[in-house]
Amino acid sequence: MANSMSGESVIRRVAKILGAFDDSHTALSVAALARRADLPQTTAYRMIDELVLEGLLQRDSKGLIQIGNRLWEQVSRSSPTLGLREAAMPFMEDVQAVVGHHTALGILEGDEVLYIERLGSRTSTTNIAQVARRLPLHGASSGMVLLAYAPAEFQERVLSRRLTKFTSQTVVDPAILRRQLADIRQQGYAVRSGIIIAPSSGIAVPIFGAEVQVVATLSVIVPINEENAAARVPLLRAAARGISRVLGWQGREPEPVRRSVPRD
Repeated sequence: MANSMSGESVIRRVAKILGAFDDSHTALSVAALARRADLPQTTAYRMIDELVLEGLLQRDSKGLIQIGNRLWEQVSRSSPTLGLREAAMPFMEDVQAVVGHHTALGILEGDEVLYIERLGSRTSTTNIAQVARRLPLHGASSGMVLLAYAPAEFQERVLSRRLTKFTSQTVVDPAILRRQLADIRQQGYAVRSGIIIAPSSGIAVPIFGAEVQVVATLSVIVPINEENAAARVPLLRAAARGISRVLGWQGREPEPVRRSVPRD
């Protein structure tokens, strides 16, 4: 693949253009898109025109650039998470109808939790689990569940890094996080309050796949001090078990994992 003067491949430059869009920047001028993608304007203009012709990007009525319908269609039809989302949606709808707050489906992507589906509520608290949004594992109830069921080596790799403290409630001390992960693994759920946005609390439970591995999490995001875990955890666990059985889970719990220990 041909490289630019900077040494970047065409694929890398296309990835930078597509990566410039997020939930706060869904439509951009070409100049703004070039800045966010850190590309020369002449390069950006040429590549954007080609991507528009291919339907991967599109121009709105004001001339702003957006993600194209063709790209959305391709991702929607061929995403490896499609089966998971289809299995989860009926159960998510039931949970959202009872709880009345944001309900989300998250997966482990690299060292983060990626939310691949969510049902929102206009009357609820700030939604931190938007579709295609990533959060650090230590900064979300879903992330903590995914980390709790991950191999000890992966846990230690995450905990050995410098962790961002988002609010006064965000735990960044590895020793405390290790104890919390052990508790989550034993209890089978996580409740975290105000750890990334002060007014919000998250409650999350694991979803299992056919190989008895955790493949996703089901969570609700509620206003702080309205967790009501005694009522909501059983609801979430029942829904998560239903999703797990659709995915082929036979009801067997994962084997205990060696608890993460600090390095010398």
